[in-house]
Amino acid sequence: MNQPKEAVQPVQDIEQKKKDRAWAAWLIILCGGGLLVLLMAFSITKGAAGIPLSSVWDALFRFDAENTRQLIVVDLRLPRVIASALVGAAFAVAGAIMQGTTRNPMADSGLLGLNAGAGFALSICFAFFPGMGYMQIILFSFSGSALGAGLVNGIASRRRGGATPMRLVLAGAAVSALLAAFSQGIALYFAVAQDLMFWTAGGMAGSNWEQIKIMTPWILAALLGAIALSRSISLLSLGEDVAKGLGLNTAIVNALCSLIVLILAGASVSVVGAVGFVGLIIPHLARSLVGVDYRWIIPSSAVLGALLMVAADLGARMLNPPFETPIGVLTALVGVPFFLYLSRKQKRAL
Repeated sequence: MNQPKEAVQPVQDIEQKKKDRAWAAWLIILCGGGLLVLLMAFSITKGAAGIPLSSVWDALFRFDAENTRQLIVVDLRLPRVIASALVGAAFAVAGAIMQGTTRNPMADSGLLGLNAGAGFALSICFAFFPGMGYMQIILFSFSGSALGAGLVNGIASRRRGGATPMRLVLAGAAVSALLAAFSQGIALYFAVAQDLMFWTAGGMAGSNWEQIKIMTPWILAALLGAIALSRSISLLSLGEDVAKGLGLNTAIVNALCSLIVLILAGASVSVVGAVGFVGLIIPHLARSLVGVDYRWIIPSSAVLGALLMVAADLGARMLNPPFETPIGVLTALVGVPFFLYLSRKQKRAL
């Protein structure tokens, strides 16, 4: 028995839309990846001392330790742009996972206490364990991020109705302010304010090969884990009851997603500091381009987040040379209006 045309056409439209979204995702991943390489190369040439692309090429493939320009490229600027790309991808994917699993359009590691928690842990690290290696600093950041997330979720869940998006944001603002105050108090009392100021303002100036060597396996493993869980995150974004009805073990998926977010946020804050709004803006941009399927949102967010952070780091060096503008300021200039727009939209939906 043939189906009516009215029933077949919507199905065909849905399938065509899925194909279009998939093509858009591949376009972002491939073209965005190529653009990222070009932007990284361009970023290496800019700074207090201008370096031509030919010197960058020579530094990569015919390195001469006696050449000052090539030393600047290899020791300073190359690790900086690589760290920027990794951190941008990590923040963006962490935000995408949080928005998908909590169904909170305003979820972001900075807004929900993870960045402030990591900063608090770092202040303790600098005050009581000076000279600690970078691997231990990352572990402190993980524990601080977990503390911040636990406090925010615990406070937001105490009222009847559970942790609604607005309650999470309000709890996140309160916990972030409290942990930031504790961090500053510790920094002033134990005279480590100068050490902590870099993480407070946010910036890539201190990036080096040792940091990249340690953080890269963590971030790449977490990104691959996010991609592996992307289908489950899509189901969770429909609601926990729907996901359970479709056979998803939501407890395990939520636990794995939380672990991945803690790794991504903790590793990123330990390098770049308290940079917010990347995980808020990028997933929304990716969702508008590739649809609601997290199998496409997560890799697209990784590419777009890397592009944003490399561009922000470039802007930080070029706005007021030879001084640097904190990256957190640049991301906030875009992120705060976007957050206000989302808040207004969320209020209208209530």
